[in-house]
Amino acid sequence: MADIILNVEVRERTGTGGAREARRSGMVPGILYGGDKDPVAISVKSNEFRKALYTGKLLGHLVTLKYGDETQPVIAKAVDMHPVTDEPWHFDLYRVDAHQQIKIEVPVHFQNQEDSVGLKRGGTLNIALHALTVACAADHIPEEIVFDVGPLDIGATIRVSDLKLPAGVEAAVDGDTVVASIAGAMAEVQETAEGGEAAEGAES
Repeated sequence: MADIILNVEVRERTGTGGAREARRSGMVPGILYGGDKDPVAISVKSNEFRKALYTGKLLGHLVTLKYGDETQPVIAKAVDMHPVTDEPWHFDLYRVDAHQQIKIEVPVHFQNQEDSVGLKRGGTLNIALHALTVACAADHIPEEIVFDVGPLDIGATIRVSDLKLPAGVEAAVDGDTVVASIAGAMAEVQETAEGGEAAEGAES
């Protein structure tokens, strides 16, 4: 089961007025969706919510919602931050079964960039996909997907089919989708172009 537990309260007032009232009381307002039940307006104490959020294991992960003696596995799918204070402003939780198959985005990270053959030659890592949508059980969501760019040279293209996914996890997008590529530096491209023009001039 999840490491994070969110102790929630049910909000009697909904809408903008209810959300403002929750914030004045030191709470972060949210909505619980999903399953065969109606949406429920809830809130969590601001300090508890910030603590859970800053672990990096709240958004997009399986967590436990606790209301009194009742518990429910949920997925935190959205957290809105205040544009000025950067404090948590609103959140959305979705009811799930711990073993339910779901689709969710998982961050993609690229390791050994400092040792990459292409990047050492002045190439640039162009990332097209920062997160990959995968299908997996709710209690087996990977923390991240890591790809080693160390051996790659300029011109290399990384596609979804090149990523190594954990057992029981499948990509929910086409395998030919480009994740990233290593492009040549502009200086190198210009030098190649100038060299070609010089060669043409010599031939003429």
